[in-house]
Amino acid sequence: MTNPSTTREALIVDALGEAARLIRRVEALAPALDQSRQALADAHSGLAGQLAAFEAQVAALTEKAKVQTVQHILARTDEAAKRSAEVQARAMADAARVAFGAELGASLQRLKTMAEAEAKPARRQWEAWLTHAAAAATASALTWTVAVTLWAH
Repeated sequence: MTNPSTTREALIVDALGEAARLIRRVEALAPALDQSRQALADAHSGLAGQLAAFEAQVAALTEKAKVQTVQHILARTDEAAKRSAEVQARAMADAARVAFGAELGASLQRLKTMAEAEAKPARRQWEAWLTHAAAAATASALTWTVAVTLWAH
């Protein structure tokens, strides 16, 4: 090859040399780009695997949280139901005690009234018998007194 004779030829040769170097550099870059693409694809598949594992962990954690939440709600509901049943049982026992006390008091009052009513006629019967017995004893005593007085004369 001969040396360029004009500036223009020198510039063209220089530009061709630069283009050749640029082509060599681009050709050298192709394997690096392939390696980079492959590394990016590997990273993508690795991230996809990690994402799938992460999603599985999140799903398991979410399910565990649901189960624990439901268990917590059930436990609190059972406690509230037991407390409510105890309160209702106490209220019913108190109401029954009050009702039984009132009914028992009323029944005792009726029995007392009936017993007093029954006792009054019995007292009256005895009073009547005592009155009759006293009248008979007085009549008998007077009869004996009159009879003894008449017999003694």
